[in-house]
Amino acid sequence: MKTFNETVRSAAIYFKEELVNQFDSSELELTLQIVFAHYFSLEKADLILNKEDSFLQSDFDKLKDVIVDLKKAKPLAQIIGEWEFFDLTFKVTESTLIPRPETEELVQLIIDDNNNQKELSILDIGTGSGCIAISLKKNIPNTNVTAYDISGDALAVASENANNNNVTINFKEVDILNPVKQHVHFDIIVSNPPYITEKEKSLMHSNVLNFEPHLALFVENETPLVFYISIANFALEHLNIGGKIYFEINEYYGAEVKEMLQAKGFKNVNIVKDINDKDRMVNCTI
Repeated sequence: MKTFNETVRSAAIYFKEELVNQFDSSELELTLQIVFAHYFSLEKADLILNKEDSFLQSDFDKLKDVIVDLKKAKPLAQIIGEWEFFDLTFKVTESTLIPRPETEELVQLIIDDNNNQKELSILDIGTGSGCIAISLKKNIPNTNVTAYDISGDALAVASENANNNNVTINFKEVDILNPVKQHVHFDIIVSNPPYITEKEKSLMHSNVLNFEPHLALFVENETPLVFYISIANFALEHLNIGGKIYFEINEYYGAEVKEMLQAKGFKNVNIVKDINDKDRMVNCTI
């Protein structure tokens, strides 16, 4: 194919000029690195060296398409179709939340607490892309992991991610607000359920509001703890003696989640802050 009269260096300059008003400088630089590595196999060192290698016309057309999507506030993860989480790669679609650093902290907390246990049975409720379930399966030896989600589309993505990361997870389509009676027990129940109230929508960026599944994000203003209450009730019936719950939470409702769990008889209820010093996780034992 005839080469287009552009180079890697000029393409990088064009990318930055087109998106200078979309991102701050550090975020723009990181976005550039991810896009060029994903589509053109160019690493950070190549860009720093201002390579003069020629771009193909098709490469430049692809770059322009990415820029158009980014200007629409489409998340980069959905543009490239994958995202890194806990050193693993996960396919993401508009049916799944994009894995976030806060959730990595939740996974690390569970690993640190339970890495020396034997033959653990773990349930991930609201698995989405499967990032929590798959990362735990990869990092805690001798675990049996089950994952629930109400969305069949999300479960299809999660199943693909499990296959791509060479782990076996027992996926089930379950509405945890109306769970079917079953005779199963677990040592750990973990969940990052919907926890953003409708009144907080005005604080959300358009790339989240317009592209990520509201089913996995929002709860009614009047019932902000609806999923935590339902999961806690489920845990009372399905956690083994000494079993544990791990929640990711809305930073504004940590005290309420803790009080609810204590009222139901759970012990050792702790609120754990994230790297930004926000109440982000709650864990407890039965």
